[in-house]
Amino acid sequence: MEIFPAIDLYEGQVVRLLRGDYEKKTVYSADPAVVAETFKKAGAANIHLVDLEGARDGGTPNFELIARIVRETGLRAEVGGGIRSVETVEKYLEAGVFRVILGTAAVSDRALLASLLKEYGERVAVGVDIRDGRVAVRGWRELSEKRAQDFCTELCGMGVKTIICTDISRDGAMQGTNRLLYRELTEKFDIDIIASGGVSTIDDVKALRDMGLYGAILGRAIYTGGIDLAGAIEVCR
Repeated sequence: MEIFPAIDLYEGQVVRLLRGDYEKKTVYSADPAVVAETFKKAGAANIHLVDLEGARDGGTPNFELIARIVRETGLRAEVGGGIRSVETVEKYLEAGVFRVILGTAAVSDRALLASLLKEYGERVAVGVDIRDGRVAVRGWRELSEKRAQDFCTELCGMGVKTIICTDISRDGAMQGTNRLLYRELTEKFDIDIIASGGVSTIDDVKALRDMGLYGAILGRAIYTGGIDLAGAIEVCR
């Protein structure tokens, strides 16, 4: 299983939100590039980057910072937040990002998703952010009409290779990941699934690994010491 340490960016800083609430924000560093370098030194090959302002408002206010992290660390980066046009996708891929993540746009603009999948294939992933069984959009502030499992079925039919699935109720809460959700998804869908939200202990990591998930995103737990990043990478080799 691949481990993706996460950096969420807001106003150029490394932050974590509690359950996606922008009013419940903790700042962990003013220098995201330094944090990314510590991930690399711990043995990370991947990094998960999110432009929180982009996710909420659209646009790419943290683009230059993301491009710098990719350029200086050489980590295989996946990026989400505000990616809602062909131009934005091209800009990130040209900057060296390995994979872009569509969230709101995957729900609201199916033609765009289909076009990007045709052009870029596995370099386009979709974020399936779940609250009360439905898919949340626009920085998790709004609920779409899409039921999560129905949406995953549609994505598989379109040829999406990777989904990043977040249980919003667990995100940043340090209460453990939703193992039942990921077991159900793994059993039902033939697609690479990256678990996100609430991965709080090394036992969570091992449980997801044993389910056969493609990857897991580690956020608050690696900032607070709940999970040792190097140890998590080692148990997943």
